[in-house]
Amino acid sequence: MKIDLSKYLTQRYIDSLSGQDFEGPVITIAREFGCPGKKVASRLVRRLNEIKSPRTKPIPWRWINKEILFESARELNLDPAEIQYVFKYEKKTFFDDILSSHSRKYYKSDRKIRSTIAKVIRNIASEGNVIIIGRGGVAITREMERSLHIMLEAPLNWKAMRTAQKYCMTEKEAEKYITDIDKKRKELRDYFHGKGTDYTRFDVRYNCMTLSVENIADSIISLMQSRNFV
Repeated sequence: MKIDLSKYLTQRYIDSLSGQDFEGPVITIAREFGCPGKKVASRLVRRLNEIKSPRTKPIPWRWINKEILFESARELNLDPAEIQYVFKYEKKTFFDDILSSHSRKYYKSDRKIRSTIAKVIRNIASEGNVIIIGRGGVAITREMERSLHIMLEAPLNWKAMRTAQKYCMTEKEAEKYITDIDKKRKELRDYFHGKGTDYTRFDVRYNCMTLSVENIADSIISLMQSRNFV
């Protein structure tokens, strides 16, 4: 990620004064389809910005999702539409890469695109006071000491009922759709940290059928306080 040098030096100066020259803190939220990831993140941001703590950097908490797409595209000098397939959990074949390399002026391979996305996520996480929703965040930031990794889940029939109502489909259709999306989300996490590894286990899982957004946010904040993140 390219940076504003003046802004960067100013932040480094603030960090040196406060003795907080560190990576993070960062929260990653992965979620099964039909679970309220954005609502939990929004609630967390509001609560965290109300907490005045010397343990965090003097910048507001924020949550990000689609911003990663636009920043990655800017870094690659590509139109966001050209890399959106990654966030739609689609894949390029070897032949797709060959065809693209002959037809596009600013061709970037699938591997280059995905490595740039990972770098952008890692840089954003390093800045701290950020909640990253999805995008394989747990796999990319797992080794950061000041990180907390959340999974939101719920029973399939509960998710299917809500999804069927929202998208005007049958519950059977909703179950199939949910299963497909959740499989692709896992594949994205696997891509960034290797298939078959259990290194990307989440720190905590929450059942969204039995716990409210407020319950989950309150619990996450308690965890952060116990780990001296805030």
